[in-house]
Amino acid sequence: MPPLNLLIKPASSLCNMRCKYCFYKDVADKRKDTPAIMTAETLELVVRRAFEYADGFAFFMFQGGEPTLAGIDFYKSLLELQNRYNVKNIKIKNSIQTNGYIIDEEWAEFFAENGFLVGLSLDGIREAHDALRVDANGRGTYDTVLKAAEILKKHNVEFNILCVVSELAAKHPKKVYDSLKKYKYLQFIPCLDPFDGQRSRFSLSGERYAEFLCQTFDLYYGDITHGYDISVRNFDNYIGILAGQVPESCDLRGHCTCCITVEADGAVYPCDFYALDEWRLGSVYEDGFERMINSDKAKAFISPSYEVHSDCKACRYYKLCRGGCRRDREPLPSLNRRCKAYKDFFDCKIGKMFDLAGKTAVRQD
Repeated sequence: MPPLNLLIKPASSLCNMRCKYCFYKDVADKRKDTPAIMTAETLELVVRRAFEYADGFAFFMFQGGEPTLAGIDFYKSLLELQNRYNVKNIKIKNSIQTNGYIIDEEWAEFFAENGFLVGLSLDGIREAHDALRVDANGRGTYDTVLKAAEILKKHNVEFNILCVVSELAAKHPKKVYDSLKKYKYLQFIPCLDPFDGQRSRFSLSGERYAEFLCQTFDLYYGDITHGYDISVRNFDNYIGILAGQVPESCDLRGHCTCCITVEADGAVYPCDFYALDEWRLGSVYEDGFERMINSDKAKAFISPSYEVHSDCKACRYYKLCRGGCRRDREPLPSLNRRCKAYKDFFDCKIGKMFDLAGKTAVRQD
């Protein structure tokens, strides 16, 4: 059996914040039923199924909604179950993506003591963050998340920053980058419009995104060439591809795989962007991961993602871009809706990318 990566939604789309661009609320609203908090019985079954399937490595990733709503005892139980069912003694890594709203000393101590990797959502600058990442009363949460970051740093928790690039954030690339670079490990995630394609004042325009990428890359390039230790996930992946590495980011692999997503009720889907009734692969109550991953429905999900638009095949950057995420290519096979932005970015910065790729190749040798 291969290694296993699980994306688990222990609180489904439930959240203690009301972020205005939340893609998973849009996904959950389109299902017939939206479960609440994962029960102890379901968690045990997820863990047991995982170790029945996995070999060599098991990665448990917890997202939401807001996964801390499951409570800290939920994650203590997780560790006990992992210890009980890991009879093959394979390597385990746990990760959680949080909005930081309730992160306190207890949570940070727990993450540090148990080696959790934490992804903390922070949209760079107050203007962008507080406009879109608000609490249940509509108040901005910027100061709350900054405090969470300081608590995580205090306890030496391994964490990275997840910044959604909305139109508001993209207007200020230098301010965003400079405010976040101290955290060392950054992910810039383009704002995702809902399935119906309805745009809003924070929807990211192609021109603005291209400008954001170009200016941010220059700052990243300058830091790296001057010896500053910084990681920006999408830039790291592009440079890795040019250096002959396999990208770790699924949107740069050229096609979908079955990225197992487990909902709070144990239902299983091939991707959290597509955790919809039509793509339900089964449930941990019904079957094991091996059968669901190799099911006809999983194959039906993956197969169309191999379809490539003719303009992509002819593009000089196809081996670097590989079409991008399926959600940005619907209906398949279409051009990525951000195609021009990526082309403009590559046109401007491909030379510097090759420069860094050469240095990466030298370091590997």
